[in-house]
Amino acid sequence: MFIDSHCHLDRLKQSESELAETLAFARQRGVQHFLCVAVSVNDFDSMYETVKEYEDVSVSCGVHPLHQEDACTYETLLQKASHPAVVAIGETGLDYFYSADTQEIQRTSFIDHINVANELKKPLIIHTRDAREDTLSLLREHKAPDTLGVLHCFTESLEMAKAAMELGFYISISGIVTFNSADELREVVKAIPLERLLIETDSPWLAPVPHRGKQNQPGFVVEVAEFIAELKGISLNELAAKTTENFYTLFSRAAKPS
Repeated sequence: MFIDSHCHLDRLKQSESELAETLAFARQRGVQHFLCVAVSVNDFDSMYETVKEYEDVSVSCGVHPLHQEDACTYETLLQKASHPAVVAIGETGLDYFYSADTQEIQRTSFIDHINVANELKKPLIIHTRDAREDTLSLLREHKAPDTLGVLHCFTESLEMAKAAMELGFYISISGIVTFNSADELREVVKAIPLERLLIETDSPWLAPVPHRGKQNQPGFVVEVAEFIAELKGISLNELAAKTTENFYTLFSRAAKPS
């Protein structure tokens, strides 16, 4: 069984009935759980309304670093993230590639998210791009010892992955690993211990080969898993079992199937 550890179900260009079909398709392929990740606190309520009827969908709460127009106060983030359905804080982090001009506000928001995660004892979901030094330094400075998390849709260096794992973080791999241009990432994935690995789609973006050009969806996490299993020279069942175990270890509030 597989888990899509990071998707944006509320961002899929689908009706409610089509979303139900999309999730049913994923379940038929062996996907047992979905983590629907927030990019804006302002949109959290509507996101939750979209998915709350599905027992196998968990949610996070946070402000994506590229959505700082939706920045909120610490108190608002804490209040929203205290919702009992929220299993993680984020996605948060730093993106200097697409938005270098908002670095200061990104850092302030990131620190707020770390502190909320510390207070609520919920794991962090981190987006980082072209901000390796600041991402790691802020985590080292502000993260509580027992606050864990994941660097999602990882495309950074093996050195950064190792540093994050030393801080207790997991590394999540998306369909990017299947892209022709991802030779360096593939070498990183080979070196990441299976005990620290998660898989995701980041739907509706980044559809893996052979679905490039289509809207991504949670069912395509199977192609990500198949590719990584072959890359690491292990069975698909082993990859699926371990990444599923890792997910429930990290996101301990996510409901396991009965």
